[in-house]
Amino acid sequence: MKHQCTLKFIATACCIFSVLSFGSCKQKATDGKKQELPSVYVFSNEKILPVTSVKNQSKSGTCWSFATVSFLESELLREGKGEYDLSEMFPVYYSYISKAVKKIRRHGNSASGQGGQAHDVMNVIRNYGIVPETAYSGMPQGDSIHNHSKMAKDMNEYMQTVLKEKTVPENTLDGYRQFLDAHLGIPPQTFEYGEKTYTPVEFAKSLINVDDYVELTSYECYPFYEKVILEIPDNWSNDLYYNLPLDEFMNVIDNALENGYTLVWDGDVSEKGFSHKNCAAIAPVEQVEDLFSAIREEYNVDDDLRQKTFDSHETTDDHLMHLVGTSTDPNGKKYYVIKNSWGTKRNECGGFLNMSEAFARLKTVAIMVNKKAIPKNIAEKLKIN
Repeated sequence: MKHQCTLKFIATACCIFSVLSFGSCKQKATDGKKQELPSVYVFSNEKILPVTSVKNQSKSGTCWSFATVSFLESELLREGKGEYDLSEMFPVYYSYISKAVKKIRRHGNSASGQGGQAHDVMNVIRNYGIVPETAYSGMPQGDSIHNHSKMAKDMNEYMQTVLKEKTVPENTLDGYRQFLDAHLGIPPQTFEYGEKTYTPVEFAKSLINVDDYVELTSYECYPFYEKVILEIPDNWSNDLYYNLPLDEFMNVIDNALENGYTLVWDGDVSEKGFSHKNCAAIAPVEQVEDLFSAIREEYNVDDDLRQKTFDSHETTDDHLMHLVGTSTDPNGKKYYVIKNSWGTKRNECGGFLNMSEAFARLKTVAIMVNKKAIPKNIAEKLKIN
């Protein structure tokens, strides 16, 4: 059964505030008014690909940059280029500028909040380059955490005021940029790294070819094996995604991991089955109390169920993370290991969690992956060289 895609005014990937190895992990019962039963979801890692340290987006809605930058750092490790700590806030700064331009041109009818997509990072790298964290932390006052609450509020109020004017002032972007400069700092035009002087564009060219990466999605409402505009609010730039049937979409994920490639994961974390503190994400058939006190039966997810939950807004574009490996639960069932950007102290897995296949099939909105990680037969269908 085919479905018509509807323009979805849903929760955006504003990413709710809030080389490594790690062992089996289990969440203990917590203290408080309601005592939860201990989680039985104890995981054993099967394959964990090289990743850099877990970062903390703190009070900022910038998971899309943290996830994609983490992904690129793993790509550099995989390619033997060494371990890098790239700036997450450099792409954030320039993405905000591009969002503001789009919002003005669309008379306010475009997303301009903190959310974004993996391609936003790639678009910044293509146009402006990238820098290491040491060159641009996005915390000019020496703060220890990212806190964009006031900045986002001020920029939104400024933009709303401007858009009420009959004629948009020519210096609108200058005023908008002042908020970014004050809160994030002015991005460097040149910087020193490894006893060499780079511009951001030169540094990016020495490390990353953005044309190596593509985004994929899987929804029946779009034609399969074609590029489509994924209708989610945070795709404000109308970038294109390759659309695949669900089984082939999952085949891409599995093939990538099997061959040493990590992925950027974009999807829904608003369900009760997603529990960062329990290091687990599941798609249970029954929504019960103490959900993680027993291994639960999960949905059998097909293309039709994915589409229904997308159209009903049960699946929303909330959060981006870095998919880095596989694990198993006590019954030997396969899970995907995800590196989150909520720091290392919010669960007992050091900031990682384990996503069941059912959850991944149902709640993954999109992925980004190196083109070389796509199985040859699927790449041919997509006309990817």
